Amino acid sequence: MVTDICTGDARGHLMPWKRVSSKVKDHEIFIHKGIFEPLNELCEQAYDKGFNLSVCSGYRSFQRQANIWNDKLSGKKPVLDALGRPINIENLTEWEKIEAVLRWSALPGASRHHWGTDIDVYDSAAMPQDYELQLVHRETVGDGIFASMHEWLDAQMDRRHGFYRPYESDNGGILPERWHLSYAPISKFYSDATTLTSLERRLCESGICLLDTVLQNLELIYKRFICVD
Repeated sequence: MVTDICTGDARGHLMPWKRVSSKVKDHEIFIHKGIFEPLNELCEQAYDKGFNLSVCSGYRSFQRQANIWNDKLSGKKPVLDALGRPINIENLTEWEKIEAVLRWSALPGASRHHWGTDIDVYDSAAMPQDYELQLVHRETVGDGIFASMHEWLDAQMDRRHGFYRPYESDNGGILPERWHLSYAPISKFYSDATTLTSLERRLCESGICLLDTVLQNLELIYKRFICVD
């Protein structure tokens, strides 16, 4: 059961998350049952400060993450550089393509979103009616549309007591994602339970793009892009 949760193949640990307000395309969001109360508390605290902390992404299944992976490597979705600009991957080697995708998107079977403990957030109160949510760094800093909420969140992030940002800085793996919050009291357990062996076994059952090259470099991927805690 734990292995299935780690790889995005289980749903029994989840519950629906009902957003109070949303200005993005409506879709059903699920979160880990254990983060429901602390997430409610965080949202209430944000509301008291004038922010409407909303969740645009929670649980993602293995198949959903595989679709994102395949769409990027097949050219159906853009692959971005470190500044969030689309890049042309046609002339890259297979490993270079994988590396480029991994800077922004997790390998299927290794996404923290599989666990339901990790969420992507934004301030819906700050969004004009016609604004299209992008989830890029510039939205969260300086004069970015969600910067004020994230500056407030900076003071709330404490993994000893609750939420923190696993992708706070660029350590050569996944690029900074200030919008990505993780509930440490539960996510730490799944992080420790995500092993190289179980991940390899799950990937071998899949048909994701460039699978052979992924498996050849899986240990490097595991150390650089997955072991962030």
